[in-house]
Parts: sequence; C-alpha cells; structure tokens
Amino acid sequence: MNTQKRQEIIKLIKREVVPALGCTEPAAVALCVAKAKEILGDIPETINVGLSGNMLKNAMGVGIPGTGMIGLPIAIALGALIGKSEYGLEVLKEVSPEKVDEGKNYISEDRIKIRHINDAPSILYIEVECKDTDGHSSKAVISDTHTNFICLEKDGEKLEVSSKGGELQEENQKFQDPFLDMATVYEFATTAPYEEIEFILESRNLNKAAAELALHSKYGHSLGHTMKTKGKSLFGDSALSHIISNTSAACDARMGGAQIPVMSNSGSGNQGICATMPVVSYAEDIEADENTLARALILSHLTSIYIKQSLGRLSALCGCVVASTGASSGIVYLMGGGYEEICSAVKNMIANITGMICDGAKPSCSLKISSGVGTALMSAMLAMDNKCVTQAEGIICDDVDQSIHNLTSIGREAMQATDRLVLHIMTNK
Repeated sequence: MNTQKRQEIIKLIKREVVPALGCTEPAAVALCVAKAKEILGDIPETINVGLSGNMLKNAMGVGIPGTGMIGLPIAIALGALIGKSEYGLEVLKEVSPEKVDEGKNYISEDRIKIRHINDAPSILYIEVECKDTDGHSSKAVISDTHTNFICLEKDGEKLEVSSKGGELQEENQKFQDPFLDMATVYEFATTAPYEEIEFILESRNLNKAAAELALHSKYGHSLGHTMKTKGKSLFGDSALSHIISNTSAACDARMGGAQIPVMSNSGSGNQGICATMPVVSYAEDIEADENTLARALILSHLTSIYIKQSLGRLSALCGCVVASTGASSGIVYLMGGGYEEICSAVKNMIANITGMICDGAKPSCSLKISSGVGTALMSAMLAMDNKCVTQAEGIICDDVDQSIHNLTSIGREAMQATDRLVLHIMTNK
C-alpha cells in the first residue's frame, strides 16, 4: 500500500476514533447548546431543542457524567451553563456539584423545550434556538456527524460555519473517505509501519481505565463487576469471562454516568468500547506484544468504520453488531489467523447477530454488548477451526464484502419501520 493511501486511512481513523465524555448523543446536544449560547453571548432565558428520532432515542435514558442524572434536560442545562464548544464531545468535562444544582434549578424554571422533528433532514440532526431577556436570539444546527455544525445564526443573520469544538463543514466536504473493503482493511492493518498506527493504543488506555473504574465500583447494572466477582462459578476464569467482564464494565461506567472519557468509534462510545476491550482483554491473556495488539486494534476499529460507512451513523441496528464484528477480526489476528480466517469470522458474525435492535443508549446496553463480544469469540474460534457459514445459509455470500453490505442494507433500509416503532414505544410508555 502506498504512502498516500496509508495517510488517507490514518486520517479517517483519527477522525472516527476520538475521545468522548459520556454518551455521544446527549454530548452532541450539549455541544450544540454550548455553541448557541456562545453566539448569544449570555446564558439563555429559553432553549428550544429539536431532534431527529434517532437522536431522541439515543439520548433519553442514559446517565450524564458527573450529575447522577439521566436524560436530555440536564445535558441541555449544563451545555448552557458550563459548556464550551472548543471541547467537542467532552463539552461537559468541567461539571461540578454546584453547577449540577444550578442545572436542576434551570430545569425547574421550565426554560427548556424539547421536540421531535418528524421530518428531520438527517437521521442525526440537532437544532438549538436560544433567546435572552432582551429579545436577542441565536441558532446552531448539527447534522450528519456528532460535531458537524451546518448552520449558525444570530438574530436571524447567518454566520460563517466555523468551530474549534466541531468539524468544519467545508473540511467535511473536501475530505473524501478512502475506499475500503476487507482486503484493504487487512492490508493496512498488517503492513502499515508500527509507528504510524501506534496511536490506536490510546483506545486501550482510555477504555481500560473506564473498565477498571466500573470493576471496582458500581455503575449502571454492574454487569462487568458481577461477572468478575460472581461469574467464575458459571463461566470459569476464562478468556470469555475476561472479555465479557472487561467490555461490559467499560459500558457500565459510560452508560452509568461516570465522569471519565472513552475512545469512541464512528460517533459511538459503546462501539469504541466494543471494538477495543475484547481485543485488549484477549491480548492480555495471551501476553501479546504492543505491535501485535496495535495491529489487532486497527483491524477491529477499521472494520467497524468500514461497516458503518454503508450503515450510517444511527440506525435501528444495534452498534454492537458492527463493533463486535470488528472485535472478532482483531481476535482472529491475535489467534494467528490471516485474511481468510478473518473473512470467515466476519461472515460467522453476520450469520448470528444481524437484526439486534437499538432501543436507545442506556445502562442495559452492557447486556447487548456482552452478547456481541461473546459471539465475537465464538466466531473467531470457529474461523480458526476452518468453520464458516456458507453461501447456502441465510444472508451470507461467498464474498465477505457482499455479506457486509447485506447486513448494512437490512439495518439501513429494512429496519426503518422497526426504528419508528421502537421510538413510538419509548416515547409513549
């Protein structure tokens, strides 16, 4: 692979694998509020937030770091009170107990309105309008990706779209994603100079820290902690139990509102955790060196990015289906497998957990992640034993890339009605 193509892929990974504090959906909403507040120049008297269905679904039931609270109102209030757009998806990292109390008061004064935009122009769409007591107004709009501002206004006058805390719309338009298929993903991960991909080890550092926090404390449903302390009698002291406990623990911390960043993938912290921790856990069990771990992590993260390119940022398909497929690729590499075995693992994954629904970001995401990463290890094990689901079975094709596109077509197109019904159920309970 030539240097230019490698640099394009590295740029793509660095754009898609980034730190995030808390769930990326409420963080993106808080970011949009912070930007609108900065344009207004003062704490808003009122905030009107419009969201696409998928944004609303993914922000309703998740813990907000450092607050002990769940959902959008506190994220919006803190975005107005302390948010700084220059921090991007770590917009709320300066939260304090005093500011949480201020946020609670702000909410109690009925200054925040949240509405569902049925005909939003993008699956990922946030529109924030702020007003002050003197009648001045501001507006900020994020679309397509979690930090991509497409519209900024003050008193109805459009401003230049530019933000330290978010991507520039102009840069997004100029940057063309490099072509990816599984062969390209594998070639890059296995041949790129180590010094060019060493940066991916930071995903290990951040996500492992989140896991360690939840393994020694109780967040969310404490699945990771429970697996580590009580699961040995059922699962043993095995690679599977280590993978499930480490991965679900990081998710417990993130969904439970721990004030600690994780490394995300394609706009999702849970996807970043799911693409990272199974690979890290297995690598530690076999005492893999840093070079080998870095290549396995690149395989996992870049496979996930590749699948998300055709699936889209948000969908009715649970992100753990995507990220655990990436993780299975990385585990196969750690087991000594090559391209054929990795393709087999990917097809085994698609044959198994395609169709798992996303019903929003929430503490029980750790349960879905545990299903995904358990399947990742099983699929890798079968692949290394030369076992692969065949073209005669279900949606699998001999061609791995076609199998991937079958998966993403189901998630992107066939599950749209499912997505609408899930949102209806969630908003009418």
